[in-house]
Amino acid sequence: MASSSEKSGGMIGYVTLGSSDLARSKAFYDPIFEKMGLSLCFEDDQVFCWGDKSDEAVPRFFVCTPFDDQPATVGNGTMTAFRLPRASMVDDLHSIGIKLGGTDEGAPGFRPEQYGDKFYVAYMRDPDGNKLAFACYDGIANP
Repeated sequence: MASSSEKSGGMIGYVTLGSSDLARSKAFYDPIFEKMGLSLCFEDDQVFCWGDKSDEAVPRFFVCTPFDDQPATVGNGTMTAFRLPRASMVDDLHSIGIKLGGTDEGAPGFRPEQYGDKFYVAYMRDPDGNKLAFACYDGIANP
């Protein structure tokens, strides 16, 4: 069994999503990650990566052209959820994403029937169709 120090980096090391248009993906994700306090860590002609350059324990988020040179596709039932400290950030990020070409999959709000009274979440798809969630686990009417 792993010690607590071995687990301190968290369960997620990184998430990778495919894109058919990296420039469009970068324009979509840059403002979202900036709002989250994360920055571009790496880029080349096939991939962009956001995270915290000074802390490798912070999970990284990659958008890339598929390595098999096949078209990028989305998975049915696949979703990346970003955990946020405040419900107001859920609203802000959903709004930023919609303005940048994302599509709404569920407006910001509480989901008490599914997740409990304090779970505040919004769902959307990025311009490539990848499903995202912005969630605050302890939302209190948008502090």
